[in-house]
Amino acid sequence: MHRRLAVALILSCLSFAPAWAEPKAELIGTYRWEVEAKWFGGISGLELASDGRRFYAVSDRGSLLLGEFERDDDVLNSVHLLARVRLKQSKNDPLTGRFRDAEGIALRDDGSFCISFEHTHRTGCYAFAGAPPVILPEHPDFKRLHENSTLEALAVDGQNRLLTIPENAPTPTGPFPAYRWENGAWSVVFHLPREGSFLPVGADFGPDGRLYLLERDAAGIGFRTQIRSWKIRTDQPQDEQTHLETFYLVHGNLEGLSVWQDERGRVRFTLVADNNFMDLLRTEIVEYAMPALAKGRATH
Repeated sequence: MHRRLAVALILSCLSFAPAWAEPKAELIGTYRWEVEAKWFGGISGLELASDGRRFYAVSDRGSLLLGEFERDDDVLNSVHLLARVRLKQSKNDPLTGRFRDAEGIALRDDGSFCISFEHTHRTGCYAFAGAPPVILPEHPDFKRLHENSTLEALAVDGQNRLLTIPENAPTPTGPFPAYRWENGAWSVVFHLPREGSFLPVGADFGPDGRLYLLERDAAGIGFRTQIRSWKIRTDQPQDEQTHLETFYLVHGNLEGLSVWQDERGRVRFTLVADNNFMDLLRTEIVEYAMPALAKGRATH
């Protein structure tokens, strides 16, 4: 009798779980992206236009890639590379060596875009593809960041303000600071809590206004991926939700994230895997979708 009662209670709880469960992302498909060129690979940042088709991507070796995605019955089936542009320094010469390690990209409303770099950590903003950048002054904290774990995540909020989150926090167990560029300077506007051994590698503001954070956990056997999101109200993160957490080896080294709304009203995640220019790793485009947004939600 007690056992049957316990089972009944468990089933009752499970039957009600979806009513308050966090929305989880479902895999739509994966696509292995290959280009026969020595410069291709190391893609760490990705940004899609609102139509989910046109894209900008950046690589660890200073390439800006422009192209279009094609889908068949909702699933990505081809990538059309329209142009490859070498990123430039402010003196209009192509970036070389450690200065070319681009990690994050964010599009602004006027068509310009900004890119964050590690090793020589900085953020540059470009009026158009092929233009020299305007380098934004650093926050004092940036000088204390590890050269290979710096400004990986870059996003633009609904007010067209840049937000960057470093891969490593100032302390090994502490939260991750979020820096916003406003009025000619970076400032820490809030902190995001750490979740186990996951580290931030990409970010984007979704069509629902939430801040989505792509996080990676690397081990000898491969990579794990996590996506969390928050509402940002009065400059504070609220309503934390976890939408995706994968096991090792499910995907490659996912580092870039773009969040958009598809024709069905769903929030879509398009992610790119950095192969680090290694034959053992793959350049992969991965897409997930969440349930459709309720009517009346803000979109852009």
